[in-house]
Amino acid sequence: MEINKTKSKFTTKDMVETALLTALVFVTTFFVQIQLPIMASGGLVHLGNVMLFTTAIVFGRQKGAIAGAIGMALFDLSSGWAVWAPFTFIIRGVMGYIIGTISWGRGREGNNFTWNLISVIIAGVWMIAGYYISEVIIYGNWVAPIASIPGDITQLVIGAVIGLPFSKVLKRYSNYF
Repeated sequence: MEINKTKSKFTTKDMVETALLTALVFVTTFFVQIQLPIMASGGLVHLGNVMLFTTAIVFGRQKGAIAGAIGMALFDLSSGWAVWAPFTFIIRGVMGYIIGTISWGRGREGNNFTWNLISVIIAGVWMIAGYYISEVIIYGNWVAPIASIPGDITQLVIGAVIGLPFSKVLKRYSNYF
């Protein structure tokens, strides 16, 4: 029997970093929540997006996708939003993947603020569409989910305003990670 001795691209260090980043996404989603009056649908604004954006920009698409998907789905499961968990897992995982792919594309490695912003905007469009379709599936109504869009936009703006500068600062010190 021959054993394949090729190195895995996902090392033990990568697994540990991803687990820690997943925990940070969960914690910032779970513990830092704001209820805003514009949220007609009863949703909430949280700072989990800050960590999701930061993870994907600083560490790339794979860690961004995993941390976003698992961290935010765990929030749904532990906070009474369990019906949302499968949708969140897909939507947030794809968001992390989009942000990491665009931010790290063409050798940028998350160092270009403009491309990082573009990645967040594109991922934000995906998130709004994804949650709109999720609400249509869950509630069986094409009109009511429109009320959630202002809250989704608020989440994205807050996440970008805090997360993009935070990512830029962390990128300066990423050689130490």
